[in-house]
Amino acid sequence: MKNLPDIRPSPIAGLWYDDDPAVLGAEIDGFLAAARIPELPGQVIGVIAPHAGYRYSGPVAGYAFRPVLGMQVDLVAVLSPMHRPYSGRPGSGRLLTTAHHAYQTPLGTVEVDADALARFEQELQHASGLELERVALDEEHSLEIELPFLQRCLAPGFNLLPLMLREQSPSFSMEVGAALARTLQERTASGDSVLLVASSDLSHFYPVELANVLDTEALHQVHAFSPEGLYQAARTGKAQACGLNAVAAVLWAARGLGADIVQLLHYVISGDVTGDRSSVVGYGAAVVLKRP
Repeated sequence: MKNLPDIRPSPIAGLWYDDDPAVLGAEIDGFLAAARIPELPGQVIGVIAPHAGYRYSGPVAGYAFRPVLGMQVDLVAVLSPMHRPYSGRPGSGRLLTTAHHAYQTPLGTVEVDADALARFEQELQHASGLELERVALDEEHSLEIELPFLQRCLAPGFNLLPLMLREQSPSFSMEVGAALARTLQERTASGDSVLLVASSDLSHFYPVELANVLDTEALHQVHAFSPEGLYQAARTGKAQACGLNAVAAVLWAARGLGADIVQLLHYVISGDVTGDRSSVVGYGAAVVLKRP
């Protein structure tokens, strides 16, 4: 990775969301202001947010991130799928992170927490032997798409622990979640505040009637705080989520941090924007809480 830039440039600004900082900031503020959420019965441990272009899923993301508006957080772990093809070593590439020191968005840079990433890698290898592979100049949208919302919601100064999951298995997500929980527990024990973010859309390209059935079951399992049930529903064809592995890993990590309830906040389909209800994508928002 000779001559690798320290900062990962955005491949999606101007495409998936606006590349003008003033326009982007105002758009996100509008999404947040429009999100009407109930009083939450506990401390926010994590959020589940969609990752489509803001034109489609931005309003739903506003619901997901409204609970963290104004929060002071030291470390944010963002987990996403990896949609892009990846050609690493044979048998590698199950779990990816960035090779850069920071992510660039129109709203500025988000620093990667090298210490947290190294500690997570130690925990992962010690417990399961899984490897964390670093990629440069990736074009993955689903992790980056959450960053402008975090930049607009959180107090300045938070660092990032970015993870892109490629393997689709319960044991893999459980191992990632457990290692992540141990890593974040160490940080909270030292006085840092942490936040989990799972990046996932729901079903893809079904007629609205079927999409609603699949999405309802997926959200039911999320609401039940059951990563096991989410995998079972997907395995039997009753539910679908393109970031299922990221959602499951975040739920397992949140359990390790003491979370005990998930509250659903919003759900829409792409057809509500496009008017096409013959082939839609589902978007949901939820918050993971630790009750007093």
